[in-house]
Amino acid sequence: MTAGIEDAVQTFEASAVLRLLPARPRLLALGEPTHGEDLLLDLRNELFRQLVEREGYRSIAIESDCLMGLVVDDHVTSGAGTLDEVMERGFSHGFGASAANRELVRWMRAYNDGRPASEQVRFAGFDGPLEISGAASPRRVLLALHRYLAAHVDAGLLPCTEDTIERLLGPDDRWTEPAAMMDPSRSAGRSAEARELRLLADDLVALLDAQTPHLVTASSRESWDRACLYGRTATGLLRYHFWMADPSPERVTRLCALRDAMMAANLLAVAERGPALVHAHNAHLQRSKSSMRMGDLRPEWWSAGALAGARLGDGYAFVATAVGTIRHQGVDAPPAGTLEGALYALPDDHGLVDPRRLAAALGKPAPRVSPWFGYAPLDPAHLTDSDGILFVKDLPPPL
Repeated sequence: MTAGIEDAVQTFEASAVLRLLPARPRLLALGEPTHGEDLLLDLRNELFRQLVEREGYRSIAIESDCLMGLVVDDHVTSGAGTLDEVMERGFSHGFGASAANRELVRWMRAYNDGRPASEQVRFAGFDGPLEISGAASPRRVLLALHRYLAAHVDAGLLPCTEDTIERLLGPDDRWTEPAAMMDPSRSAGRSAEARELRLLADDLVALLDAQTPHLVTASSRESWDRACLYGRTATGLLRYHFWMADPSPERVTRLCALRDAMMAANLLAVAERGPALVHAHNAHLQRSKSSMRMGDLRPEWWSAGALAGARLGDGYAFVATAVGTIRHQGVDAPPAGTLEGALYALPDDHGLVDPRRLAAALGKPAPRVSPWFGYAPLDPAHLTDSDGILFVKDLPPPL
């Protein structure tokens, strides 16, 4: 089954990836089939170094809280905080514990040291402030947006006072109630106060947009960009909380779609800053619809990559990652007849594969069955939705 495949394998490096693409993308997205494997992150780090040093890329965006990511960006650009503090406070989903993520931050800080701002590399989280256990309170972003506007526009233009926002928010634990993730009745998202906050957040964002020429001059482009992030996150969080309170069967589908829509909006903002490497789960970056099994439910929604790609066209590129074994997670050698099985028979430990040539050589391989929830094999039906495939034969257990 490897006949015709070996010739489609190249060394995984920036120049080879870019040669597969019809145009130089503003967002080069590298997916992974599971989280927490440092070998995959080491390959990501090396790709980013090559893109920076050889291809002029200046940003990396990863699947982590967009607000926490500001801590990392401040550190790599100005040296704010210690590396230990940044790893503790700058990542969501437990990603701060990763040695490879720590090395990424260390390298970015060292690269930026002594360079002018225009030549520095930047970091962004592009996920919303969301976890499996629930969503964050909108307090931080609503107040930050209001304070930014209050400092630079006439008070009469503001739709409300800061005290009004505080009163409507109430205590944070009403927003972060963990039981609300499974029980819509425990969510505050459809309370009278939440509904009023959604209107006020919309008015604040509209004011931010309307005053853009003045605000960019009165503050700075960087401050305005950050205020836009606060605005996107405030409206996204309030919308997410609203649908957390939805008792209908479509609740999970809506929440998954809203999360990826928030991701896509953040990615488009990153793209405006210049070419960037994006790293996240394959399911968030693929061009086709994403799905997952939850008991008898199988929600489907458009991923962040599909949404961003629809806007950017050739300015978005996606390299999926497939793996052979993750034995410490119960993923043994892939069976013959599957996409991963054909790649596993290749002699290389890892490499870059042209998916079009792979599809032509394989015909219709069988899908690989995932032995556990956190690992998603590539769907052969989506093979040509990617611009390239990084194949890694074996992922070793963590040290």
